[in-house]
Amino acid sequence: MDDVALSSVETVTQAEHADGLRAYQEAGLRLAQEIGNRGPLLLTDYGKLHPDILARFRKHGYYVFEGVVDRDEIEELRRDANEMIERAPVNRDATVDKQGRPALGIDYARSPYRFSKPLGDPWGGTQLLGGRHPTQMTQPKPAADAPEDVVFLMSSMCQSMPSGLLLYGHPSLLAVAESINGEDFVPFNDAIFVKQPGLGGSVSWHQDGVTHWDAPDWDPFIHGFNFQVQLYPATVGNCLWVVPGTHKEGRIDIKARKAANGGSEQLPGAAPLICEAGDVTIVNRQMLHGSFANSSPDLRISLTFGFHRRKSVLGAKAALSVAGDDVHYDEQRVLERSAVIQVAIDARQQRYPEETRFFYQPFDGREDEFRFNDQTFDTVIKDYFTKDLAI
Repeated sequence: MDDVALSSVETVTQAEHADGLRAYQEAGLRLAQEIGNRGPLLLTDYGKLHPDILARFRKHGYYVFEGVVDRDEIEELRRDANEMIERAPVNRDATVDKQGRPALGIDYARSPYRFSKPLGDPWGGTQLLGGRHPTQMTQPKPAADAPEDVVFLMSSMCQSMPSGLLLYGHPSLLAVAESINGEDFVPFNDAIFVKQPGLGGSVSWHQDGVTHWDAPDWDPFIHGFNFQVQLYPATVGNCLWVVPGTHKEGRIDIKARKAANGGSEQLPGAAPLICEAGDVTIVNRQMLHGSFANSSPDLRISLTFGFHRRKSVLGAKAALSVAGDDVHYDEQRVLERSAVIQVAIDARQQRYPEETRFFYQPFDGREDEFRFNDQTFDTVIKDYFTKDLAI
């Protein structure tokens, strides 16, 4: 597993860390309320994202859709996500879970688990993920009885979580993806962020995009966007923070911005994405964003999955350690990864036959080839995350 140990040990306690964030949190809450980029997910009669919401997303780079996923579906997602956590290796080097059973994913092409030291920052200040996390967040001292490693990130939700595959075919979310990236939109990846109370690690300030900053056709939306489906309330103490409007600024010198802030990670102009369970955030991947170590008493589990414009991906070189350095995304690679969407659409239709099925243009006329069944699970879903389209 490719996680790294902490590069430094902080002496600040959890309580001191939480107290030190209070004024910053209050300022962030005021900014979020002032911008007000939140509300129901509204579609037009033609199935497109309401133009007022689209305009606000384009302006600020994020939006919070309230109450998208109903309570029953959230309960299934919670059950499956927590089962993944229970079946995780007991530490980053183990092959068994805490009950001594073979860990989930030991027979996968790649382990679905990434770990952190408790309250750590496993990516900050390293060259991991293209070096896009150039500074390191404060890492409070964990409790004396804290485990050696904690689950930080999980992948493979469409393979490991039956409810995760159904969520991937959610018609309203796919309609949003189509409205933003065009009817031939393609997937990025998925990842489940786990912020356990008093244990969850931080994600240092970063921009997600890697490959297209110097492209001649660069624009603020060229690196796509991510959804985050919240399985539990996202509180001011454990949520994702964004700096609105930064998706339009190009590549940001994060080290310089932190230095200009007196070395503090509490960057000005940031807003917390507070959510209830069932809310879904959407964030431009070029947005400056991050999260602090979870010194709060609240659990956050966020199912994150993103989408791109097809033209941004075709011919692009693989990034973010998704594939080998020499892999370029051709039509076949895009087709194979996009097929997960079509299988998920059919799986959801089988489970929710009364729901309006999303029509995914790239598979028009090929729906019968990509019904959800044992065969397509083996040929399309199994180890699909090794074919992610990262740019």
